Order: sequence, then C-alpha cells, then structure tokens
Amino acid sequence: MAKINLKEFLNSKIVKTDVGEETYLTWKETLSYAVGRGAQGMNTSMTSSKYINFFLTNVLFKKLKDPMGVAAKIRLFCGIFDAINDPVMGVIVDKTRTKDGQMRPYIKWAPIFVSIVMVLFFIGSADASPVLNIIYTTVLFVGLDVTYTAFDIPMGALAFSITPSGIERTKLFGVSSIIRSVLGALPQVFVAGAALLPYFKDHTPQAYLTSAIISAVGIVFLTRLTFKNTRERAEHKEDVPSVKECFALLFKNRPLLMLFLGNCFFVLCKIAEQVSFYFVADLMFNRKYNIFIDVVKFPGFLVAGLLVPKIVEKLGEKSDSKKFYQACCIFAIILHGLFAVVCFNGLINKQQGESVSLFVGVMVVLFTGLTSIPLEFKNLIQKEMEAETVDYIEWKTGTRVEGIMLSIMSFTGKIENTFSSSIGLAVLGFTGYIQHTEGSLVQNSQTNWALFLLTTVVPAVGYILMLVPMHFYNITGQSHREMMKEIMAKREARRAEKTAAGE
Repeated sequence: MAKINLKEFLNSKIVKTDVGEETYLTWKETLSYAVGRGAQGMNTSMTSSKYINFFLTNVLFKKLKDPMGVAAKIRLFCGIFDAINDPVMGVIVDKTRTKDGQMRPYIKWAPIFVSIVMVLFFIGSADASPVLNIIYTTVLFVGLDVTYTAFDIPMGALAFSITPSGIERTKLFGVSSIIRSVLGALPQVFVAGAALLPYFKDHTPQAYLTSAIISAVGIVFLTRLTFKNTRERAEHKEDVPSVKECFALLFKNRPLLMLFLGNCFFVLCKIAEQVSFYFVADLMFNRKYNIFIDVVKFPGFLVAGLLVPKIVEKLGEKSDSKKFYQACCIFAIILHGLFAVVCFNGLINKQQGESVSLFVGVMVVLFTGLTSIPLEFKNLIQKEMEAETVDYIEWKTGTRVEGIMLSIMSFTGKIENTFSSSIGLAVLGFTGYIQHTEGSLVQNSQTNWALFLLTTVVPAVGYILMLVPMHFYNITGQSHREMMKEIMAKREARRAEKTAAGE
C-alpha cells in the first residue's frame, strides 16, 4: 500500500489549486530536478566556499612567503576566466539540438568530469615544491571552472524550459533550494566537524580529500536522476541563432541588465561568507563555532524554500517578484545593522587571544542565522526573476534563448564569488593577517577590524546599493502574466501555421 501511495504522490501535480494558468510539473520531475541542484551544491561546497580559501592559504600554500596574495591572484584570474567562459557555454547550449533536448545531454555527461577534477584538486599536497603547487592549483582551478560551467548552465537553463508557469517555477526553485541546501551542506559540515575527530583534527588535507571523494560519488548518482526524469517543454525555432545574434539580445533586455547590476553590488554582501572561517578562527578566537555557524544557515534555506512558494501561490495574480526582492534587501539591511551594534563591543573590545564570551558567541550564531533568511528569500525569488527575463526577450523578439540569458546571470554569480573571495583575501593580506593551519595565533587590531566590518557593515552597504537598479526593473507581476498570455498565443499561432502547411 505504501508503494502505491508513494507512486501516486510522485505522479501528482506540485500545484493543485487553480492559479489562473496551466501547470505541468509532477513531484517526480520536481524532485529529480532538485537532487541535480543538490549535486551542484555538493560541488560548490567543496570548490567555491570559504573552506577552499582556508585550504589554499593554510594547507596547500602554507610554506609560501605570501599565501594570501598567491591565493587571491589565482582565485581572481581563474574566476575571471570562469566568468567569461559562461556566455560561451550559454551560446553552445542555445545552439544545441539533440533527441535528448538542449540541456539534458550536458547534465548526463558533465558531472562525471566535474567529479574527477574536484577529487584531483584536493590530492594536492603542501609537501610539493611551491612552484609545482601553484601550477597544479591553477590548472585544476581552470579545469573546475570549465567542467562546472558545462554542468551549471544547462542545469539552470532547464528550469526555465521545464514549465512556462511562473508560480510552478517558484515552487520548483523552492524545493530545489531546500534539497540543495541539505545536500550541499554535507561536505561543509564534514570538513567543519573534522576538527572534532581525533584523526582529522591533525590531518586537515585528508579531511578535504575524503569529503571530495564522497561528494563526487553523490554528484554522479544524483544527476542521473535529473537526466532520466525531466522534460524540456519550451519551444525553440529550428534556425539556430548565431553567436552575434545571441549577444545582441542582451542589449534589448533591460530587466536582465538591472539584475546584472544588482548582482555586481551583491559582491559586497558575499565577502562575509568568504571570510567567515577567518572571522570565527581569528576574531571570535574559537574555531568550534564554525560548525554552529554552518548549521544555523540551514533554516534560511528551509524557510525560504517552504514559505516563498507558499506566499507566491497564495498571492496568485497579486504576486510581484520585484516588490518581494526589495523587501528582502530592506530586511537584510536592518539585520546587518543590528548585528554590528549588538556584537561590536564583544568582538572588538575583548581581550586579545581570548575566545568571545558565550553571550557574544550566541549572538553571532543567531545573527548569522537571521541574516541568512532575507538572503535566501532574495536568492530564491531572483531565480524566478531570471526566468522572467527569458520570457521578456521571447515576448520582445520572438526568440527564446535560455542558455545565453542564464549564462549572463551565472557570469555575474561567478564574478560575485571571484571578486568577493579576492577582495576578502586581499583585505586580510593588506592588514597583515598571519596564516596558520592548526591551533590559534593572535591577529593584529587592523585584521580584527577588517573581519568585523566585512561581516557586518559591508553587507548592509551592498544591500542598500542593490535597491538602486531594482527600482528600474520593469517587469511587474501583472505585466509578466500579460506577457505570458501573448507568448502562449504566439506559440499556438505558430503551431497552427505549421499544421496548415502540413509540416
């Protein structure tokens, strides 16, 4: 009986109420897509998070004279290459025509190469010669960039093609966010928790490598489900757009430009995540708080994944992504301001070389969790806004190019990670940060001030600046619904023309 009920559940629609538009997605397809997103989260946890910075500066490059500077340069230049690589992959996806669709063939094969390169990256050893380590790390970073882009762009574009319903897409993004946060947290929790285990406490490189191997197996398995159980439903013209035509479309997409500018300012918000490990180890002076800070972020993913789709579905025709985004920014500004005020004295004026008080530690963990809520609400609603920009260009030009539009947003995401990481490392290096692998060293007051400001005040400034381009985002909830009606009517007219012509 349980098997029958499970089958019925998987084949049931994710949106069961009348929302004023046709819906398509079943729970089977939704969950299959979501675990693919979870596989991406496992990869980015290992290769794009704060832990890889700590691995570079305090493990792999610990014998170099300036590990901070070397790591910052490698991340900057490789990140720029990675960002430029995104639009190229976007064009390739838009030009792809196979029996399996445009995006799904890449989802089938790219994760295998992603996993291999990720494991090879963490085989690197601090005992190798410094020059060899720098070359090896740079080459593997490029490999990570290329293979992940071949996985990431099709995965994101598939969400834009899987259903034309904005409400359904929001629910898809919500479920994906929850599953990605759960699966993506596993490698981070293992690395953070390794400090509590007898063996890994004194073998940090082995902790990273073990986590990478486990993640690689999971990535390959989960993406097979995505490939097998999802469908591409958007219609594409038979004539393939040229590279020049694809890029020309960008200049006609004002809402995409506004999202692009918002993401540029979001770099300031991302720095806090990139220096989080240093914040805990050197300003809080108690590395055990790392695991609490990682775990407390999960409710942000969970609350956003559960509430955002429910709010949007409840609002129905009154839902408006732009207003939702603006409200998230304002809420985040308030929380970061309170974070700075409440924790200032306990972080900056405590005795050097002593751990923060229990009260301050609890407040840091609490505010870390609270600030993750508007962040994840913003990230989730922005996914639907990105899909809106794809609809917008189809409405305006008659051409649908998910790959290139998604790649532009992915491009800005890579720029965020690259510059936030490079800026964070560069600022710490400039203030005289002292690297260390195990144990604790007392940092100078300039480094402590930098860690405090980068974690509290700088993100608030970023959110304030993000409100400026969002004011000029010109798609409202009502205008998007009218836009979709026109798009569906045009698609129906094209199908009728083909039928009449006997095609």
